[in-house]
Amino acid sequence: MSKIALIVEFETKPENRAAFIELIRGHGEGTLADEDGCLQFDLLLPTEGNGRVFLYEVYRDEAALREHNLSPRLAATRKNYADMLESKTIHVCTVG
Repeated sequence: MSKIALIVEFETKPENRAAFIELIRGHGEGTLADEDGCLQFDLLLPTEGNGRVFLYEVYRDEAALREHNLSPRLAATRKNYADMLESKTIHVCTVG
């Protein structure tokens, strides 16, 4: 089974970037602590493009990603950041 990586690009509303970063950082820490199938969860802050935020997440396999996608934490986090964003793009990749 292949590991699954997510690369998520967020474009935040400028006035919400700091609050979004704090929210998503807590989400990542909780995900790593509580989900055995989450192997890596990195918050990436570009040196340019002040509204952009990236996540790099790695999951053991598709079952672990499915568990994450169904987690109450993810649902709550998405609800909390819904009004903070201009856009979101998710890239799902196998790790080769």
